[in-house]
Amino acid sequence: MSLQSALEKLASYRTNNTRDSREVFRQGVFVLKSGKTSNLGDDGWAFLEQLTLASIDVGRLDVADQCLKQLGERFPDSPRVDVLNGIRMEATESPSTVLSYYDELMNMDPSNAAVWKRRISVLRRIGRVEKAVEELNEFLDTFYTDAEGWLELADIFASCNQYNFALQALAHVLLLTPQNPFAFLQYAETAYTAGDIPLALKMFLVVIDMNDREDEDTIPLGISVRAWWGIKLCTRQLIASTSSYTSLSNTAVPKNIKLIDELATERVLTAYSGEQGVQTRSLVSTWMSGR
Repeated sequence: MSLQSALEKLASYRTNNTRDSREVFRQGVFVLKSGKTSNLGDDGWAFLEQLTLASIDVGRLDVADQCLKQLGERFPDSPRVDVLNGIRMEATESPSTVLSYYDELMNMDPSNAAVWKRRISVLRRIGRVEKAVEELNEFLDTFYTDAEGWLELADIFASCNQYNFALQALAHVLLLTPQNPFAFLQYAETAYTAGDIPLALKMFLVVIDMNDREDEDTIPLGISVRAWWGIKLCTRQLIASTSSYTSLSNTAVPKNIKLIDELATERVLTAYSGEQGVQTRSLVSTWMSGR
């Protein structure tokens, strides 16, 4: 491993927002031991922040402390460093101590969104869910465009089996990230769990429509496979229903539901053909036929 290749790899992780903590730690320690972080300019400080988080993730708090020491000396009044120190405290200090620390930071700067989100995370982790929801709602009233905040709120509601409230939170995510098929997939899966099958079907179809590179000759991959499975689950239930399906969102069932079901069957079977073998395809085909 060369210093240049390690730096390029770590930079690509930052650019793509990839958090492979073990690999970041492995390559980051190599860079740290080189003693040349001060020669990297602004990238050096971004690297130290990246290595701090990875070190905490893998339990190497000694390395995290080295990084925090350098960052603290260079940026003594940085809100970002304050948050990193808080995350470091979360690994060893009691929740009450960590919350007190975040309270102090919030008193100094009530607009510090990162501190606010960390505080909410701690509240949820220690089981104070109602307080976490209360603060998260207040946070989102202030920072409406924070899609991660809405996703967190949706996740909290889903974990409490409050799926309709989770859908309401996810609706904001769709407005904020209309080009993100993963947001629509999460909305579809939540609608399915909530029992609104027509709505779930509609959103699974949106996911497929957003994946405009797929055609009938393409083998579905990744998110498309998941969406086609969702479509198959929905159409199977809707066809099996002896009466009209009730949708809380008043979403209509497509008239060509059987054709959609046939297409979903073909797409899923195609996804499990070839590399995944005849046996897997046979199992999928058996499940599809309802036997």
